[in-house]
Amino acid sequence: MLQIARLSPKQLGDSAALVEGFLRSQLHPNGGFINRSGDSDIYYTVFGLEGLIALGAAIPEKTASYLREFGNGAGLDLIHLCCLIRCWASVCGVAAIPLDYEAVTKRLESFRIRGGGYNTQLDTDEATAYGSFMVAAAYQDLRLEIPDAEGLVRSLKRLRAEDGGYSNQPEQDMGLTPSTAAAATLLRQLGEEIPADVAPWLLARCRDEGGFFAGPFAPIPDLLSTATALHALSGLKASIEAIKEPCLDFVDSLWTNTGAFYGNWMDDAADCEYTYYGLLALGHLSL
Repeated sequence: MLQIARLSPKQLGDSAALVEGFLRSQLHPNGGFINRSGDSDIYYTVFGLEGLIALGAAIPEKTASYLREFGNGAGLDLIHLCCLIRCWASVCGVAAIPLDYEAVTKRLESFRIRGGGYNTQLDTDEATAYGSFMVAAAYQDLRLEIPDAEGLVRSLKRLRAEDGGYSNQPEQDMGLTPSTAAAATLLRQLGEEIPADVAPWLLARCRDEGGFFAGPFAPIPDLLSTATALHALSGLKASIEAIKEPCLDFVDSLWTNTGAFYGNWMDDAADCEYTYYGLLALGHLSL
């Protein structure tokens, strides 16, 4: 994703400096990036760091001190543990991540369910697309092979919904755009052939005037669904030429003069997360 987000300055032009300024305005004095409550948050720190890197900007030196406060992430839930790993990967670049790999991977594996995938919650019998995607990304950041990749593939295939998309839980009637994008991207990375109707399913979630809906009955499109759908379609080598200009218009409609992007038309607060998704979407739309 970061590689594609790096292309966003082509679309931003001189506004790239505004985006960098917004991201830096979200930096907490302790080195983390703030959430919508104004508190430093390791989840939002992922997007702050990734956004700066995508723009070719320097990342704050004090962020490393903030990350050290979490140790090996023993007290973190799965999502925040994966975020800790991603943040260190952003800070360290090609250098080794300063974590105890044995302790960290043991913690990651504690969220694996018997079917082979991962759930963000403990003591459950079903994997989710979100949990599995986050753990797989964490293993990539650690430069480790994911254990039991075949089991992970089996669990992801169980998430195929009746309508041809993928849901975050098995045996659902309808898929969701972010879940379908995550499942398709992860299955492709694991060397699995993606069903031919997945790309058309994703394209059908795109509004004629641009922007992707999260699901068949979502009232308005949103930036998360748009960015992740475009990313998955790129990986599936599906053409987006017919929707490129409308999607650019949609992304532009979420732009703020502070250098940030809103998550959707009803959103009234800007943050690092959706600003990064704006960069990701623009990166794909610049190809």
